[in-house]
Amino acid sequence: MARIAVIGPGALGCLFAGVLAAAGHDVGLVCRRAELAEQLAWEGVAVEREGVVRRARVWTCLAGQAVAPVEVVLVLVKSFDTESAAHAAAPLLGPDSVVVTLQNGLGNAERLAGVLGTGRVLAGVTSQGATLLSPGHVRHAGFGPSYVTEMEGGDGPRARRLAQLLSAAGLPTESAADLSALVWGKLVTNVAINPLTALTGLRNGQLLDSPHTASLVDELAREAATVAQALGVRLPFDDAAAYARRTAELTRANRSSMLQDVERQRRTEIDAISGVVVELAERLGVPVPANQVVYRLVKGVESRYFGPSAG
Repeated sequence: MARIAVIGPGALGCLFAGVLAAAGHDVGLVCRRAELAEQLAWEGVAVEREGVVRRARVWTCLAGQAVAPVEVVLVLVKSFDTESAAHAAAPLLGPDSVVVTLQNGLGNAERLAGVLGTGRVLAGVTSQGATLLSPGHVRHAGFGPSYVTEMEGGDGPRARRLAQLLSAAGLPTESAADLSALVWGKLVTNVAINPLTALTGLRNGQLLDSPHTASLVDELAREAATVAQALGVRLPFDDAAAYARRTAELTRANRSSMLQDVERQRRTEIDAISGVVVELAERLGVPVPANQVVYRLVKGVESRYFGPSAG
């Protein structure tokens, strides 16, 4: 049994916390709001899958609160909250604790390492998907592998141990050697799926049901792959469009995190996903017209509830 803290009590955070706690691990959720921490400590976390709900007990603490050290800190906050999550992780760490990011977007591992040190950090990606139905209650709606790697040393023993721990709990995970391939592979699928779901209100797999949105999935993925290749990144697939489509199908019933953010009128991760691709493309002189359009459209949606000067 491992002692694990999850920073970010949203959809993915509650999914990982609930699955790991149900597998017998000592799991805590780190919250920013005292009322949410009290509710989760009292009610636990509920994970719904195929109509069956499993509830697991978790402990909670507030960000910055000192508690007994944990072995693993999982960071599952939005990319724009990564630095805050690093500071929240610091009081939880013992001499051998590791901090693991499974977030969307680029640069999260580097931001964690800037606060906590490179030797503490493992980086990864996940294809698991969840929909937050209410605080602490998630529907497990996307199923796919996760990958982890060391920031120092690639496929090291800590990454392999973590992969075994997650896999044994029911979250299939592999260790990998190349951080850039992992992060860019996930970014290509995020770029192709998340903004389109936020703009259309469709679930991931529903994007493939219309030739109009399916062709946009292809175009967005191929543009992002072209940027990665211009940077010298070796992607973990040959056909970016086919990979994005396969991911959308594997997570067919999932409501993407960006769609959930728009529905709740919250800040999205569009800057860390499409925005990064557009910015890098401009520096490299690579045309990405589809990504430019969806980036601007999602920023326009955000301005509907944040005001015209948002972003």
